[in-house]
Amino acid sequence: MLVPHFFVRQRITLMVNRYEVLAANPDGSEGQLLAFAEQKRMKLKEEVVFFADQAKTRPVFRFKARQRLDVHAQHDVFDEYGTPIGGFGKQFGASLLRSTWDLSAPGLQAVGRERRPVIAVLRRVWTLIPYLGDVWVPFVFHFDFVDTASGQTVMVSERQRSIRDRYSVTVPDPRLDFRVAASMAVALDALQSR
Repeated sequence: MLVPHFFVRQRITLMVNRYEVLAANPDGSEGQLLAFAEQKRMKLKEEVVFFADQAKTRPVFRFKARQRLDVHAQHDVFDEYGTPIGGFGKQFGASLLRSTWDLSAPGLQAVGRERRPVIAVLRRVWTLIPYLGDVWVPFVFHFDFVDTASGQTVMVSERQRSIRDRYSVTVPDPRLDFRVAASMAVALDALQSR
């Protein structure tokens, strides 16, 4: 399942983070809803379920952590029948200065890093400043995922300037299943601060 360009928008509620995954129209604007995801807060084992619609009538894919509350937890992506279709995990050591993620799918191994090392360091300093660290981060960050074998870009996630978290995601590599790409894009928002 290939979707070469889509958007992710976050909606924050008290106990649940909600994400809308939207198709990109040919003119680059937001299109129809492709998936609706929910991340319950305060769970010991991270899991995000993606549904076909906002009424949550049918789960279509999910990602789930293998470990409980681990800073380098590995996450598996499953289709609607529970079959693994990919996975991802944060490289803890490499992420101390510049967030780095591993992404895998059948026939594909990729590494994603924050595009701008200076912004990565500024974001970390910002969160250490008392009171200021609790305020919205003004730095826009982008992630580029590159195939470890060929060096080709397989996915790009760019945070858009807005009060609510909003991302534009492009997937130029047809080997990367949309469900794995959408899971990684949501994880970049939901799990990035860990």
